[in-house]
Amino acid sequence: MILTLLRAFGRARRKVGRDEVAGRLVRSGHGSHLRDFVYGGIDGAVTTFAIVAGVEGAGLETRVIIALGIANVLADGFSMAAGDYSATKADLDELRRLRALEERRIDAAPASERDDLREILRGKGLSGETLESATEAIAAHRDKWVEMMLVEGYGLSPVDPDPLRAALATFVAFLAAGLVPLAPFLLGLPDPFLWSILATGSVFACIGALKSRWSLTPWWVSATETLLIGGAAAAIAYIVGSLFE
Repeated sequence: MILTLLRAFGRARRKVGRDEVAGRLVRSGHGSHLRDFVYGGIDGAVTTFAIVAGVEGAGLETRVIIALGIANVLADGFSMAAGDYSATKADLDELRRLRALEERRIDAAPASERDDLREILRGKGLSGETLESATEAIAAHRDKWVEMMLVEGYGLSPVDPDPLRAALATFVAFLAAGLVPLAPFLLGLPDPFLWSILATGSVFACIGALKSRWSLTPWWVSATETLLIGGAAAAIAYIVGSLFE
């Protein structure tokens, strides 16, 4: 009875393990927009707070801060999203061009391309019968063959980037983070500039801490690094603004 339960438990664990791997493979096939979120969030908080700090340093009215801040969030956020869309679209076009090039090479000279595939696998430590079997197995699936050549031959990801999703991720992150420095002024809080400093610093720290989930850097190191970068930009803006007071 106990042996039967142990075997059933082992089969269940293996099934869960296979399901987890399958889930990761599906997610990896859609790409990640972490870079777009982090880039948009940091830039949104930095540029908007820079405007807030600069106008505050110049001693101008609160309505000027709100007007310039909202204009920056919308205009600069859209500009960044458009730039991200164009850059990602260029990456997509390049990937498609190289994929088509590899497909033509496989059609025109399959033996030569198979030799290249064999050398790639040899470089990964395969040899002898295992090397030949792996080469033939991959070459039998044209899409996987092309994918291998893109990854190993050009250092590219085989996943097509999505320009529209990248642009949307950048804009949403920029908008969300960019509104934080303005919130105390919009809400009419007492000492709004002080609250703006604290809120923006919290955004920098949170973005840095979140970013550490995808790196080997401890969360507090990443949070401190991002906070210092954003704080330096804000300090420069405040100092420059104070010169025109």
